[in-house]
Amino acid sequence: MAKTRSGGAKAGEEASPATAAASPGGASSSTERPDHVRQTERGEPVTMLEAIREALWEEMERDPDVFVIGEDIGAYGGAFKVTDGFLARFGERRVIDTPISEAGFTGAAAGAAHMGMRPVVEMQFMDFVSCAYEPLTNYIATSRWRGAGALPMVIRGPVGGGVRGGPFHSQNPEMAFFHTPGLKIVYPSTARDAKGLLKAAIRDDDPVLYFEHKKLYRAPFLREVLSRDDDAIPLGEARLHRAGRDVSIVTYGMMVHESLKAAERLAEEGVDVEILDLRSLVPLDEEAILETVRKTNRLLVVHEDTRTGGIAGEIGMRVSEKAFEWLDAPILRVTALDTPVPYSPPLEDYFLPQVEDIVTACQYLASY
Repeated sequence: MAKTRSGGAKAGEEASPATAAASPGGASSSTERPDHVRQTERGEPVTMLEAIREALWEEMERDPDVFVIGEDIGAYGGAFKVTDGFLARFGERRVIDTPISEAGFTGAAAGAAHMGMRPVVEMQFMDFVSCAYEPLTNYIATSRWRGAGALPMVIRGPVGGGVRGGPFHSQNPEMAFFHTPGLKIVYPSTARDAKGLLKAAIRDDDPVLYFEHKKLYRAPFLREVLSRDDDAIPLGEARLHRAGRDVSIVTYGMMVHESLKAAERLAEEGVDVEILDLRSLVPLDEEAILETVRKTNRLLVVHEDTRTGGIAGEIGMRVSEKAFEWLDAPILRVTALDTPVPYSPPLEDYFLPQVEDIVTACQYLASY
């Protein structure tokens, strides 16, 4: 894809100077945001999905080098409607529908990034990012280290279970890439973080994998009133979701909210739980993890990803190396089971970490 700032012409055509001047990078000469991306301006609460949409829209308006690419993201507006309305505003040169070839369009985005663009790749479901594993790990992650320069691109899409999507539409593949130097990994749990972290990811000069839990997309309890002044949230900074004194839970994504439910139940028993939301897995905010352990002296790591090779093992090892003398109890973890995600609702519930599992683990740590 050749770098362009004109946008609005169809493929193979040149945009007229008048079109380019009226709408840099877009098809419509109107700068008015459609209703579904103007809630923030009206002071209305937005869902996580709407926050992600706003971040994308605002970054594309801010920087004509930003474009989106993926399956069914144009006329259809994306499988979850994140890019609904983008084609009419930004045009075919910045909203690019692709064939079903994750390796192909991820590689094409990498080439555009080399030419100075800032592509945002949408995976219809992040389960299928595995098809792009080769270009991501062998080429994209190593590019800067091989002297090829910055490679500013984002690969984003829905992850997670609990929606009865079965083994091909419910995975959490973050740890498949955690071990690859050169990739950054982001996994927000709130609408405000989703918007701010996506802005930061788009502006970053390194490739970023951006995971969005589909069960949180339209969750009513996540609606937040955002501000147009809300800007990028730096990658690699964890957020204290709940202060406590007795047990620390380190977690991210959907499990932040499951941990909060557990903490509220434990509060009735006199156990005060602190919850640290990692937000970014790479870079990992190690100091925030150590700080909460030094405070409560007890650590539970909770994640929806499967157990073996999950980030709980890495966090536990770092705490053992750097804060062992602060621990008053063993480090515990609550995770999914080491199986593919079941389609059967009862089996999926058994597979996923549940609030009761978190409560039981915290009770053990508090009484140790």
